[in-house]
Parts: sequence; structure tokens; C-alpha cells
Amino acid sequence: MTTSPTTDAPANQAANSLMEQVLYEVKRIVVGQDYFLERVMIAVLAQGHLLVEGVPGLAKTLTVKTLAQTLRGSFKRIQFTPDLVPADLIGTRIYHPKTGEFATSLGPVFANLLLADEINRAPAKVQSALLEVMQERQVTIAGETHPVPLPFLVMATQNPIETEGTYPLPEAQVDRFMMKVLVDYPSEEEEFVIAERVTGAAKTVAAVASMGQLAELQQECRKVYVDPSLMQYAVKVVSATRRPDKYELPELKTYITYGASPRATIGLIEGARALAFMRGRSYALPEDMTVLIPDVLRHRLVLSYEALADGHDADALIQRIIKKIPVPDKPLAHEAGSK
Repeated sequence: MTTSPTTDAPANQAANSLMEQVLYEVKRIVVGQDYFLERVMIAVLAQGHLLVEGVPGLAKTLTVKTLAQTLRGSFKRIQFTPDLVPADLIGTRIYHPKTGEFATSLGPVFANLLLADEINRAPAKVQSALLEVMQERQVTIAGETHPVPLPFLVMATQNPIETEGTYPLPEAQVDRFMMKVLVDYPSEEEEFVIAERVTGAAKTVAAVASMGQLAELQQECRKVYVDPSLMQYAVKVVSATRRPDKYELPELKTYITYGASPRATIGLIEGARALAFMRGRSYALPEDMTVLIPDVLRHRLVLSYEALADGHDADALIQRIIKKIPVPDKPLAHEAGSK
């Protein structure tokens, strides 16, 4: 029998109150985009990175910048262009003729929230410069290791419209993004409020938390209980992308060249944990995980030519997997309701 974990209720209430204040301040500036903002907060709490695809003008930059101001964190934006070199991101060694010594000049990756705008406009050598800092939270320059400020989040954007002058992201880098989020246009009502706010008096953002408090929230989030049955479900979903025959999905073998890595399983578990934490629970439920499956998997599947020729995208194939693999029961629902 599964037992529910004991939690510190006052600590959870304080954490939820702080998150509500942060979200309230961000929504004073950013209109709509609740789905996108929720995914940003999940990535922040789960200490993951975010790949965002959407047309220009959908408040992607504004959301991250406002969040950084709300949390009193440092924010840097890098506009990726074809002429960038790795030193433009991580920094380099500079020689001073007067002193005859080298000094290290750190690049813009040294920030709490880093926005890599239109990341696919730079060649692979520049994109690969982010590999170490995304995984290890550090940068090595001339043999010296420099840690970036913590907490640290990379949010990269892609424009789905333009393909001329763009480069495909290396698979090793794509896999380091916890989620890929698709951002859509706002509704007419939301667009009216956007126009009203932008053309009206400017609003200021209040800093309601600090990076130290955010680090505490991340530690509290790690305490959220994830039942082994839910972990096993994540393993099965990810495994089905690699060995679809095992799960009675032989048609997917033709369409998926390479499936998701174990990072996808970890991303599902950590994402479900963060979403449960945001919803004020000390335990994760199946719906916390199932809603994140497309975001965690869509960028990790390498589709075959047959899939593209037959008009199948990653999301459609993921939905087949979700429908095939049974979702576990709610092991804590009865016990949580009986308290």
C-alpha cells in the first residue's frame, strides 16, 4: 500500500503564496499566454531549459524579462545571427599590452535568465557553445572553469515561418531542453487588452522575490512525491518512442527514426513534480504528467522521411502513444481526500 508523504503545511502555504505573487506581477504586464507562462514556471522550478517556437510578437521576450524583474534576477538577451562566434556567448581571454597579462571577459551567458533569440540563425559551432553551460551550469575558458549564477535558465526561441538562413539545432543540444513549447496567437479579447496596455500608461513591475527565494522554491519542489507507478508510466511512454513494437505500435517503427533519451523520462517526472507544486499539492497525480508529454517529447523525436511524406508530425505520433499506454490509477487520491 502506498503511503502519502508528510509535508510541512506552513512551508507549502508560504511557497504557494510567493508563486502567486510572482505570477500576479508577470500577468500585470503579459496578457494571456497562460499556457506559455505556466511552462516557463515549470521549467524554472524543475531547473530545466525551454525551447519556444512561435511567430514574432507573441511576448516571448517580454515574459522572460518580466519574470527576471519580478525575481530580482539578471536577464540577458542574445540575438543569434550567422556571424556569431562562440566567444560572443561564453566570453574569451583578452590580452592587455600595457600589463602584458591576459584577462577573462565573461560573455552574456552569465545571467540567471538567458534568452537565446532565434537560436537557429547561428551555425552549429555557436549553438554547441551552450552545451556545457546548459548541462553543467559552468563555462570553461582557456582551461579555467567559471560557474554561472544560480538559478540558471536558458529559453531559446525559433521562428517557424522563415527557413532561409537558418540551421538545424544539433541533437545533443535539443535534448538538453526540457520542453519545447508551441506559442500561438492570442484571442481577440486578449489582443484588445494587449493593445490597450501597450498604448496606455506604462506599468512598472514590482520585485516580489529574490533569486535566493527562488532557489528555496526549487528545493521545496524537489520534495514533491512522485509515486513509482507514475515513474514507470513515464518510462513506458518514452520507451515506446524507441521500441514501438513492444507496445503494439508497429506502424510507428516506420515513422520514428530515433526515439527520446532518458532525459525525457527525467523531464516528465520533474515536470509533473513542478506542476503539482504549482497546483498546491505535495504529491503528483497522473494528470500532472500526461499534460506535459507532448511538450517533453515533441523535439526529441527524429522522424523518418516516410512520416513527413505521409503528413505525420511528432505531436500526432505522440498522441498515438498516449492513447495506447494506460495511465496509472491515482495512488494518492483516496488518501489525500481522507485527511
